[in-house]
Amino acid sequence: MNIHEYQAKKLLARYGVAVLKGGVAYTPAEAETVAKELGGPIWVVKSQIHAGGRGKGKFKESAAGEKGGVRVAKSVAEVVENAQQMLGNTLVTKQTGPAGKEVKRVYIEDGCDIKRELYLGMLIDRATSRITIMASTEGGMEIEEVAARTPEKILKVAVDPITGIQQYHGRQLAFGLGLEGKQINAAVKFIMAMYRAFVDLDCSVVEINPLVVTGAGEVVALDAKINFDDNALFRHKDVEELRDESEEDPAELEAARHGLNYIKLDGNIGCMVNGAGLAMATMDIIKLYGGMPANFLDVGGGATKERVTTAFKLILSDPNVEGILVNIFGGIMRCDVIADGVVAAAREVSLNVPLVVRLEGTNVELGKKILNQSGLPIVSADNLADAAEKVVKAVKEAA
Repeated sequence: MNIHEYQAKKLLARYGVAVLKGGVAYTPAEAETVAKELGGPIWVVKSQIHAGGRGKGKFKESAAGEKGGVRVAKSVAEVVENAQQMLGNTLVTKQTGPAGKEVKRVYIEDGCDIKRELYLGMLIDRATSRITIMASTEGGMEIEEVAARTPEKILKVAVDPITGIQQYHGRQLAFGLGLEGKQINAAVKFIMAMYRAFVDLDCSVVEINPLVVTGAGEVVALDAKINFDDNALFRHKDVEELRDESEEDPAELEAARHGLNYIKLDGNIGCMVNGAGLAMATMDIIKLYGGMPANFLDVGGGATKERVTTAFKLILSDPNVEGILVNIFGGIMRCDVIADGVVAAAREVSLNVPLVVRLEGTNVELGKKILNQSGLPIVSADNLADAAEKVVKAVKEAA
């Protein structure tokens, strides 16, 4: 789960992470109130959407002006003007894609005397099973670009979960970033606080980009991004309440309500599989045979007929889908239940794209019988390779 910048800063501030004063506004009038409370003389008006690259982004509407989604204002009137231009308009960034995202709120923040811009991030490193802290002198740039162009400028420190973070971890990073004097203690305090927040809140990613050193030598989070482990949200009801469903894909939200793991992709072949590993293998083999998967969809090991029907509808709700591959290995999941769900959904939505089904495992013969007697144009496959080859071929022929 993602949250907005202003929400992330509020959470981090609870743990002692240094942030600037600011307030959220949903209308120009609220923006004016926040600006007056902050006092100025410099303010920054920030569009709040779940995407990076806001500063370099562009609004679709001419009424939003030529500037990006993050703007400096030197008067209350400028704050109000920028809020008027941003709110209700669509901001397009590298991460939103051409559709962009509508700005429904802005964050008004104090201006800052920036001396240096740095990068600081924390994530779970699956290779080491540890929280890894990454830092770079190339603040303001996407860390992926830094890794591609100048990987030597990325510092990495893995924290042993037994000892947790120690002062020397912070000093190692501070020295590596070229900090000096009181900046070092400020950075160590910042990093220690950020780590506590990461662990306590069950985060998967915390990213501060840029982390700035001010003219006074303070170390401050100028931006903040937090991703949470969805599986741990039951422990953090206050965090779950921060969810902004308008920023999320409607199909993915609908899938979550039915206990389905669904992620929309850019391809044209829909996939319905039971088990995350088998789903990944299915997407890989579709690409191997020249196709492009349109989604990741794991119906789980104990799916019901109703859940399978919902999954089928979700796949077909994507207008890019030109064919569907159902790949089921029936262990806990019974093949006849899957077959019933597929037939029911295909009839309900008036299926008009090629459908290839590969079933194996518990009640496989009954499942195949249900499909064969359905009267629907379903293509059976003997194995995964056969299924991928058939669905790719069927989609190309239909096109």
